[in-house]
Amino acid sequence: MKSAVFAAIFALSSAVHAVDTPSEAPAARVDRVGKARQAIAGKDWNLAVRELQAAVRESPQDADAHNLLGYSYRKRANPDLAKSFEHYGIALKINPNHKGAHEYIGEAYLLQGKPAEAEMHLVKLEQICGGRTCEEYQDLARSISEWKAKR
Repeated sequence: MKSAVFAAIFALSSAVHAVDTPSEAPAARVDRVGKARQAIAGKDWNLAVRELQAAVRESPQDADAHNLLGYSYRKRANPDLAKSFEHYGIALKINPNHKGAHEYIGEAYLLQGKPAEAEMHLVKLEQICGGRTCEEYQDLARSISEWKAKR
């Protein structure tokens, strides 16, 4: 009798499980960051912003997506520096050693005429990179130098 009850419960639970289990594998997640990188390469800033907004909604702890979103806001024909700083800040909160975010926020500070703030991020890049050899350090150093030469 006990075995009959267990067999009935097992059969019932199997049937319930089969109803709840999807018959198909879920569709592959859209690679929004990949699409955004393509849009950035083509300088389609509006498409990049749309894809990256969706990416950060789906993965709010993705420092790269936040960094690229800040970059895309900054590169638009009408830059939105407030949004740029917001997303660079989020990227740096998620990953304080994010080299790209330090480079790009430094460049954003130069657009605001704040070289001292840009230089603080240059110092941080030197620490992160273990010297002055990484690309992000060199790019920001060049941007600061060019900004100062124009003044």
